[in-house]
Amino acid sequence: MSIPIKITPAGLDSKDETGFPQAPNGKWVLAATILGSSMAFIDGTAVTVALPAIQTAFHATANQIQWIIEAYALFLASLLLVGGSLGDLYGRRTVFTLGVVIFGVGSAWCGLAQSILWLTTARGLQGIGAALLVPGSLALISACFPPALRGRAIGIWSGFSAMTAAIGPVLGGSLVDHASWRWVFFINLPLAIAILVIAFWRVPESRNEQMGSTLDWSGALLATVALTGITFAIIEAHRPGVLVPLAATFGVAALVAFLIVETRISTPMLPLGLFRSPTFAGANLLTLFLYTALNGLLFFFPLNLIQVQHYSATQAGAALLPLILLMFLLSQWSGGLIGRFGARGPLTVGTSIAALGFALAALPGIGGSYWTTFFPAVVVLGIGMAISVAPLTTAVMNAVPVAQSGIASGINNAISRLASLLAVAVFGLVLLTSFRHDLGRRLDQLALPAPDRQSIEKQRLRLAAIQTDDPRIEHAVDGAFVFGFRRILWLAAGLSLASAACAQVLTQKRGSPMSETSRRSDRI
Repeated sequence: MSIPIKITPAGLDSKDETGFPQAPNGKWVLAATILGSSMAFIDGTAVTVALPAIQTAFHATANQIQWIIEAYALFLASLLLVGGSLGDLYGRRTVFTLGVVIFGVGSAWCGLAQSILWLTTARGLQGIGAALLVPGSLALISACFPPALRGRAIGIWSGFSAMTAAIGPVLGGSLVDHASWRWVFFINLPLAIAILVIAFWRVPESRNEQMGSTLDWSGALLATVALTGITFAIIEAHRPGVLVPLAATFGVAALVAFLIVETRISTPMLPLGLFRSPTFAGANLLTLFLYTALNGLLFFFPLNLIQVQHYSATQAGAALLPLILLMFLLSQWSGGLIGRFGARGPLTVGTSIAALGFALAALPGIGGSYWTTFFPAVVVLGIGMAISVAPLTTAVMNAVPVAQSGIASGINNAISRLASLLAVAVFGLVLLTSFRHDLGRRLDQLALPAPDRQSIEKQRLRLAAIQTDDPRIEHAVDGAFVFGFRRILWLAAGLSLASAACAQVLTQKRGSPMSETSRRSDRI
């Protein structure tokens, strides 16, 4: 039996028998945006599991596989804020679908790449597409659903997005194990085609008619140059010659120029005035520290599991499922904490528990059951992150006037992407330095013949992917990697504790927190 549909004053259906919020073509808008965000989120989580297979296929160094992640994160972090503004100016559907096309072309290019350079370049193209696609998903939902229905629509979007983020590593691992790492990228192509068909068939166009025609292109360009130069200098720090110092100089100079431009332009990409609020500044610094720690683990953990612990790619992809599920299941409960206790307490406790999780992950050596080695650490880290994420997002939003909530959310999201960029670069340098030092010490103890020692020395930049037929050398390589991996996890624990210190500057503002759906969607 059908249920009567109530018509809202705006002329929009409120819901149907499925419980979905109803607007003209509402289900199609949700379908397009869910598929679009899912494509980006699956790719983001699945690629890390495929990195060991990619490294083996191209005989790549650790620095080269870092660039596979960094090329994507670089353009996403640099262009995310301007990407959202492009949709408001030129049409949200237009920019969203453009992002889908660019992401799809980049995915095909990744899957067909015959060299590590072409794969890295294609990943950069994916990052540009994601910078248009990710903010475009929520912008379309906000434009197509009235305020009374928007929260439920975002909730459905965020719930499906969380599910895809959870299955991404498992799906990616399964594709690597049973097909090829290339299918981690090819899987995006049918999704992209389906999104484009739905978008042009059923999704209405919308734009901000009152928005000026000026975009902060100078800020976007300077941010990209700054992040590129600084990232290159960190990742390639071992490279001899003047290129690294030159890149660092250009990066720092571009960063200074970016800050100057943002204070003088009428429509800045990054309104620096918002950071005059101690709560806003502290919450974003907390975001930078905490998500740098988390993204460092997410990048290097699969390498440890696959190359050292000898997990399959599928097993490695499933190893972090408890963390993602805990964050998803506990988000409603943790979101209510700020209304009862303010931001400071939950964030201090949550980030401290997360620090304990990072420390526990540093304890296992080589071998042992997952359930007695890494599982306790993943659970503790998941609890800590679950306590932290929703109150952190709420603290950011509560620190600014309602009229500036959109840009505040965008800035916090961009900073979390910046954290991913810094984590891979900085932690990679720490791991490489620690690995080289410890491996040299272990090889000295083996007293290897000169040709064998030279063969290993030439492969040092490959880290745990060093190839050898000598089980003694293999054990030395694995031990050196674990030594470096522990170093970065202790650093992650320290950053998490620094996040707890940042929480002390947050205003103890209590009251009605954001809705669960708004909190979750802001961070996904």
